[in-house]
Amino acid sequence: MKKKLTSVLITLVLLAATPGWAADKEKDEDRLTKSGTVLNEILDIPDNIPRALLDKAECVVVFPSVLKAAFIFGASYGRGSMTCRSGKDFDGPWGAPTMMALEGGSFGLQLGGEATDFVLLIMNDRGANAVLSSKVKLGGDASAVAGPVGREASAETDLTMRAEILSYSRARGLFAGISLAGSTIRPDNGANEKIYGRRIPAKDIALSGTVQAPPSADNLISTLNTKAPKHKS
Repeated sequence: MKKKLTSVLITLVLLAATPGWAADKEKDEDRLTKSGTVLNEILDIPDNIPRALLDKAECVVVFPSVLKAAFIFGASYGRGSMTCRSGKDFDGPWGAPTMMALEGGSFGLQLGGEATDFVLLIMNDRGANAVLSSKVKLGGDASAVAGPVGREASAETDLTMRAEILSYSRARGLFAGISLAGSTIRPDNGANEKIYGRRIPAKDIALSGTVQAPPSADNLISTLNTKAPKHKS
């Protein structure tokens, strides 16, 4: 009797959890779709992200509509996705994305609040492995040096070419001092489990070349395969 009651209770719990799980999965799939839309729009803006840098990038992270509110102290929160070139030497087409999380804050002259789209270019395998393995701090951290933000970035500067992670932004609304300095990025393992239906390490998703990308990532991947099909070292 107890076993039967326990079985019934487990079934009821699973049934109750299913709608929430499905809703969360839908939100994560929507983030993937928005990541593709945002990247496509940003890459179509003249003089925004230099093509030379995109060609050299090994991975790209997109955070659509990062929420940031600040008065002297800034705090940011966002969810997005990261995709890398396939192949041992990052010389293949862009692969399945891993979901990513951005959290943290920074000091500075910041007033107001807004949603901002961010695109991060990861320029080498050391930066890619660091981001996929654990939480990485942007700006000043030895394993992740945030590069120039926005249109002022130049493919010819030594700083840009030495940086492991370069960040670009597209703001909507008014904000002074848009920056990801002090924020951290990490794999969103919970979202990955919902997207792929099982637990897969973020590094395996992004770098193994064996994981099938979900349909919601089609625009993200096709945009990169069209805009930056060849990796240039």
